[in-house]
Amino acid sequence: MKSKLLNKNKIYLAIFIGVFISAYLAYSEVKKAGFVSTWQTIEFTFNTFLYLILAIIMMLFRDLGYVLRIRQLTERKLNWLQSIKVILMWEFASAVSPGVVGGSAVAMFILKKEKINLGKSTAIVFSTTLLDNLFYVIAIPLILSFIEINHLLPDTLQDYLNQFWIGYVILLSITLLLFFGLFIHPQLFQKLLILIFKLRFLSRFKKKAEQTGKDIIVASNILKSKTILFWVKLMSATILSWTSRFLVVNFIIMAFVALNFQTNVLIFAKQLVMWLILLVSPTPGGSGVAEYLFSTFLGEFLPISTLIVLTSIIWRLISYYPYLFVGAFILPKWLDKTN
Repeated sequence: MKSKLLNKNKIYLAIFIGVFISAYLAYSEVKKAGFVSTWQTIEFTFNTFLYLILAIIMMLFRDLGYVLRIRQLTERKLNWLQSIKVILMWEFASAVSPGVVGGSAVAMFILKKEKINLGKSTAIVFSTTLLDNLFYVIAIPLILSFIEINHLLPDTLQDYLNQFWIGYVILLSITLLLFFGLFIHPQLFQKLLILIFKLRFLSRFKKKAEQTGKDIIVASNILKSKTILFWVKLMSATILSWTSRFLVVNFIIMAFVALNFQTNVLIFAKQLVMWLILLVSPTPGGSGVAEYLFSTFLGEFLPISTLIVLTSIIWRLISYYPYLFVGAFILPKWLDKTN
């Protein structure tokens, strides 16, 4: 009983920290930019409301893609309601965790509570990681075939072009290693993992590395039996989720500024770079970092500084805060029900 109470307290603490940091940083930006006076000068038209509604619809499509994916990965053992709850709690875990940590570790716990066995849960988490990374490593070269890399980075960050490519190569390497471990030679991957973690400065993580190696083998046996159609469906759901995620920003900006097709493509492409940086964010849900990146990468498309603050706040209100509050509402009740 005491252990359950401690776990709940940790959950509420994580919620409080995430909300507090995000609210404080948003307040600071609003105050600095003279938000209230500028808000009064903005003319809200039919298009404003139309595009904001479309932005919300894109968020729903993003989650729909994740729900379809989790249903496919669990072979429909989770019903629609269970799948929606799992995704919302997974998103909540990501929202209160640093970007570099993410919500995947919590996802294992959530799936276990939904009566998905350890082997299947492991396969699901590894598969989602692989698919998300695969979308990114394919999307970047595809976008760069239309847009030069220099156009994706703000002028103030042009010196960080090498760091971007280093980050991309690291993500590509992780994706290839994960693919190798899951589909080609999981036993060799396990041995390499253990060998790496025998190094003195990594030795304290050796036991976790050994367990990860075992999990990879279990996941591999499950995933290698799946058909091509199974993976096509999963990748389609992944593309739906990530495309919808990025289009949220496009529609929010279009609510206030007229954009042509080429500019929309450029805004979409810039978000790929933003996401790579957010992936290693040390703050919960990328709080502070996300708002800064929004203004740095996308500020050029908005005519006044306060409009940048307004659109970044709307972006976070649509894509971040709902998961904090919905997760805070669902998670405690779900824990009581599944214990």
